[in-house]
Amino acid sequence: MRVYVVGGAIRDELLGLPVQDRDHVVVGATPDEMVKLGYQPVGKDFPVFLHPQTREEYALARTERKSGHGYKGFKVFASPDVTLEEDLLRRDLTINAMARDVQGNLIDPYSGQADLVSKILRHVSPAFAEDPVRILRVARFAARFPDFHVAPETLELMRGMVDAGEIDHLVPERVWQELSRGLMSTRPSRMFDVLRESGALARLIPELDRLFGVPQPPQHHPEIDTGIHVMLVVDWTARQGYSLAVRFAALTHDLGKGLTPSEHWPKHHGHEAKSVELVNAISERLRVPAECRDLALLVARYHGDVHRALELRPETVLKILESTDAFRRPERFVEILQACESDFRGRPGYEARDYPPEAYFQRAAVLASSIDAAAVAIGSPGNEKDAIHQARLAALKEALTLK
Repeated sequence: MRVYVVGGAIRDELLGLPVQDRDHVVVGATPDEMVKLGYQPVGKDFPVFLHPQTREEYALARTERKSGHGYKGFKVFASPDVTLEEDLLRRDLTINAMARDVQGNLIDPYSGQADLVSKILRHVSPAFAEDPVRILRVARFAARFPDFHVAPETLELMRGMVDAGEIDHLVPERVWQELSRGLMSTRPSRMFDVLRESGALARLIPELDRLFGVPQPPQHHPEIDTGIHVMLVVDWTARQGYSLAVRFAALTHDLGKGLTPSEHWPKHHGHEAKSVELVNAISERLRVPAECRDLALLVARYHGDVHRALELRPETVLKILESTDAFRRPERFVEILQACESDFRGRPGYEARDYPPEAYFQRAAVLASSIDAAAVAIGSPGNEKDAIHQARLAALKEALTLK
């Protein structure tokens, strides 16, 4: 029985990054032997065990054979006869196919360390093409390591997988899992760049893919291209360390512009309502969590109004505050404003400009919240909701310094 640390832990260690989790491969052991040693079996598709003390994962060395479509279409073979090199051969990228033994020696049969130095994301073997999740994983690694590039032969393999329809067999939960991790990476736009280059984005999120090549008014959008704008916005949210919900809202806020007839370009009147419909469609298809979906819907609907904050009447300001549930969900309203500011700053030359709408709406929320809603409600039995609305509106109108 020989134990090796494998995969991401070795990659991150060689890159000088913190190692979060350590995965282990066990060569020369059977499931019964692992149980006798106190390891707890947890694997469903292949033998995986938890260490009795550290609770880290230990998987028996295995090989796989394609038996169907999608990432679950495999038959797994685990045996004491399977070598470490055979196990590593089935992994996705060379930089993830390295191991260390208990003496600390590096085992690198597929030149992963060289690809780390050269900053290349390269598949280990043709078996890469058997698992469509790997397209998403490569894209996600491109977002996590934005100075790495995908090897041309790997990108060609990914295109072939898309053309063969393998990407269409991915389950929504797995797609969202990889997309959300990519959105939380250093430069999310790299993930979507790779997905576009492979053809996968058009199959997974066609609503986003069609934004590329759609122009916007250059006086407001120096970058012109809507797809490029959205990528700039998402990368801005990443640099600010914003939540996944804010990043997803940034990604989807302008989807409606992809439905504007070309004869109306570069204007996009009414794109907000179209964006709401498309956010709903994507969220249902990918089973996006409710908190991400709801914030994205509100940003899609109201980002144009927020940008025009100083032009709005108090009645409209209050309507937006009430429609977004700003008084009961102030933390979510802050995230709406974060997404809107990111939309503003995701344009060349706008990164350091003042963005008055954010402070304006924050002040409006404070002013409207300053009334004693309980007292107003008690004084207007049977008409509490309207009375509170009118009191808030009066507070906004009276605050002449609001603007």
